[in-house]
Amino acid sequence: MEKLTLEAFEEASEVVRRVTRETKLVYSEYFSAQTGNKVYLKPENMQQTGAYKVRGAYYKISRMSDEAREKGLITASAGNHAQGVAFAAHLAGVKATVCMPTITPLMKINRTKALGAEVILHGDVFDDACAKAYEIADQTGATFVHPFDDLEVATGQGTIAMEIVKELPTVDYILVPIGGGGLCCGVSTLAKMLNPKIKIIGVEPENAACMKASLEAGHVVTLPSADTIADGTAVKRPGEKIFPYIQENVDSIITINDNELIVAFLDMVENHKMIVENSGLLTVAALKHMAVENKKIVSILSGGNMDVITMASLIQHGLIMRDRIFTVSILLPDKPGQLAKVASIVAEENGNVIKLEHNQFVSINRNAAVELRITMEAFGTEHKEKIVERLKNEGYRPRLVKSKEAYANV
Repeated sequence: MEKLTLEAFEEASEVVRRVTRETKLVYSEYFSAQTGNKVYLKPENMQQTGAYKVRGAYYKISRMSDEAREKGLITASAGNHAQGVAFAAHLAGVKATVCMPTITPLMKINRTKALGAEVILHGDVFDDACAKAYEIADQTGATFVHPFDDLEVATGQGTIAMEIVKELPTVDYILVPIGGGGLCCGVSTLAKMLNPKIKIIGVEPENAACMKASLEAGHVVTLPSADTIADGTAVKRPGEKIFPYIQENVDSIITINDNELIVAFLDMVENHKMIVENSGLLTVAALKHMAVENKKIVSILSGGNMDVITMASLIQHGLIMRDRIFTVSILLPDKPGQLAKVASIVAEENGNVIKLEHNQFVSINRNAAVELRITMEAFGTEHKEKIVERLKNEGYRPRLVKSKEAYANV
């Protein structure tokens, strides 16, 4: 395939329908009210492997010759691409090998194996595993399936646009996460073919915005680092083959900082009861950056693979950022009944105490002052301020503790 064509996208849409779950648009009353637009979510996090990646992998396999299928395929990944390729290969009856860094979590390794792929652990980082995959491909003749810089793979990913436009023909904007650019390449190219008036907005992590940097430079560039909690889009260099399509079809790029992803995670859990991984949340966070009103906007939720420890951390930090968990430090005399008095004040104001720390050594004169740190739950900023004000009115001098250490082991 030398270029992306409408015929190829139509073929891919028929092919991937055999293996994908139907991910109908979900209208979001919450985000619509928040932004003044009509917001729809495309929940690719609900695919069987938890991400859209199976689309491109399966279409790639469908175009392989019988001889190529005999030799199998190989890829390198420590995330969604590994599982997408393994699943697609299993359904197509093709042998798949996945090279992963040795530091890959055991859960991801086992999931990939469970989908029928052979897993080879090599090196400490993705680049090491990728080099090994290319080496094996050269030795065996297996087809290498690149995570994003492959036009056939991008065609398969682009079938998402076909589904969006069929379900919502009058869509105004489509927000697409960008890592290496394969998903955005396919979606933007097909969307413009179907309706040139559709605006395509790419969304990247602020600290891994390789596509924005490349577009500004006019050619593909490599970032010195890609430091973000959105690990699925932590890419330092976008794809060479797909870059011209991004240049032609993407209208603008929005960058998102990690703190915005924390808030977006909490919004999705509380308002839609959906688990979406940080990379998939990029388009949700971007909704607040859209300087438009009364438009029909689709946010693509690219995946939902997240371990429970990360979920717990995001929830905790999200609650802290929204003033629903906070810590105050109070100095009080070391006398019987003082702790009970402070606790009763908090209780009367409907604060829920999570943790108490009583430090008798903050001052040489214990009778003059000991420190009491109280970590508690509130309903939000207004409720938090009410509790603090009540403590002040009772003669205390509460000091809000903002350091991360205050929330350790909450």
